[in-house]
Amino acid sequence: MEVQSLLEVEKLALKKMKIFKQSKLRYLARSALASMFIGFGVIVAFKTGSYFYAVHSPAVYPMAAITFGAAIILISYGGGDLFTGNTFYYSYAALRRKLKWTETGKLWVTSYAGNILGAAAFALLIYLTGLFNSPEVNGFLLSVVEKKMHAPLTELFFRAILCNWLVCLAFFIPMGMKGDGPKLFAMMLFVFCFFISGYEHSIANMCTFAIALVVDHPDTISLSGAVYNLVPVTLGNLIGGGVFMAYMYHYVNKPFMDESH
Repeated sequence: MEVQSLLEVEKLALKKMKIFKQSKLRYLARSALASMFIGFGVIVAFKTGSYFYAVHSPAVYPMAAITFGAAIILISYGGGDLFTGNTFYYSYAALRRKLKWTETGKLWVTSYAGNILGAAAFALLIYLTGLFNSPEVNGFLLSVVEKKMHAPLTELFFRAILCNWLVCLAFFIPMGMKGDGPKLFAMMLFVFCFFISGYEHSIANMCTFAIALVVDHPDTISLSGAVYNLVPVTLGNLIGGGVFMAYMYHYVNKPFMDESH
């Protein structure tokens, strides 16, 4: 059973809570780091994809999806605090009565705020590099952003549920594996699956939108378009991590977890 991995999830949630209690500013900085790591993944994915997009190759999405895996490795091994993973960790700890729901809510809000700050700071850095100024490079990024900002709300919501369910599994399943090689392979595979499927990840989106908004972009891409996408996607991510991961794992493993104490 997944008992050992679930105990690791509890430990991780309590460790994060300890950092939050010690210094809210430090916790906010850790959250900003996480979205900057996602930003690195976004840049490499869209830069790689742009070469294939320019020649109308069907390999655009697979190549972008493979390289986006860099983001999950940076977060897993480089630290940082991602809102989407926290929807699972903190909800699970709260269901196990290791955290209060009020504390869980505060942690969610703070990590989300930090993720926004990190996305904005990273977009500014990319703007200053000038790497995405040319239409040959940013065409793929802008076409994806435009679609995301105009997709139907209900579709965005359900894509977001499936996305965070899969992304949380990408962090959770490697917890039960031995050795860094299998862990890295599993993480990269799950992230490839999420990207290629076209699901919606609130923090990856905010990083992508922030970059699209600072480079030269058409009127169809706007701050209101970013909000239009992020509201249903954030709610969907919350359900994916909180219900499909935390509640389901809590429910199906409750007898085994009670035995382990």
